[in-house]
Amino acid sequence: MDKRVLLPTDFSKNALNAIRYALDLYKDQTCDFYFLNAFTVNGYSIDNMMVPEPGERAYEAAKKASEDTFVKLMDVLALHHDNTKHTYHTISTYNSLLFAIKDIIAKKDIDIVVMGTKGATGAESVIFGTNTVDVMEKVTECPVLAIPENARFEKPKEIVFPTDYKTAFKRKELNYLLEIAKYHKAFIRVLHIVKESELRGNQLSNKELLESILEGTDHSYHTLTDLKVKSGISAFIDSRESDMIAFVNRKHSFFGSLLSKPLVKEMGYYSKIPVLTLHDVS
Repeated sequence: MDKRVLLPTDFSKNALNAIRYALDLYKDQTCDFYFLNAFTVNGYSIDNMMVPEPGERAYEAAKKASEDTFVKLMDVLALHHDNTKHTYHTISTYNSLLFAIKDIIAKKDIDIVVMGTKGATGAESVIFGTNTVDVMEKVTECPVLAIPENARFEKPKEIVFPTDYKTAFKRKELNYLLEIAKYHKAFIRVLHIVKESELRGNQLSNKELLESILEGTDHSYHTLTDLKVKSGISAFIDSRESDMIAFVNRKHSFFGSLLSKPLVKEMGYYSKIPVLTLHDVS
């Protein structure tokens, strides 16, 4: 079955960079790419009860501007990404970005969302903008791959997977991590950061479960001690020049808190490599 990839875009350079990353990531795979622009209309707010109607001058002007920009984008991509395995679809809709993404995921049976990320201020200390954080937190129907604005595509050779082993793993929630790793022959580096190196109780059984899930993929286990989580992950990635980080966003687990906005803003490594957010499928 063809891969169905959703690519939200506001037609910025940052969004274009994420699009190019996705096209390269799936260069050899048959894919349907759905390009989504959630446009706004002058005089209306997405949060307002007043909604512009199709046919109204302002609505039609905004929709036409979106569609015309899509034509230009397709021309740009045709020059550098002429791939017979890829089919492009463009969607212009008046909606909030989050609800537009959820709507298209449901209607088109999307496998993964790939989007660019840029801090709202452009400052290095602000790595993820509000839209990206909202999508990574609230789009739970499929994985979300966030591409930092300065990240350039390199075939993933190593994907870091941090875990505290405190929650049981499910094969379904890790399927996309396994797929990307196998597709690109990348190693999965399982990283555990603790004060005490020994695993206890459920942690041991959860590690055994993870081992059974990762069977058939190239992987290894690593432990760092006496480091804070964010600095430990960052140091590990920097020292190995890893290509991607993946983690499961669980509402009630320690690593789920990685998506909290204050912590996201502090995680400097997010500015360097793509982040794959997987979700608890229970």
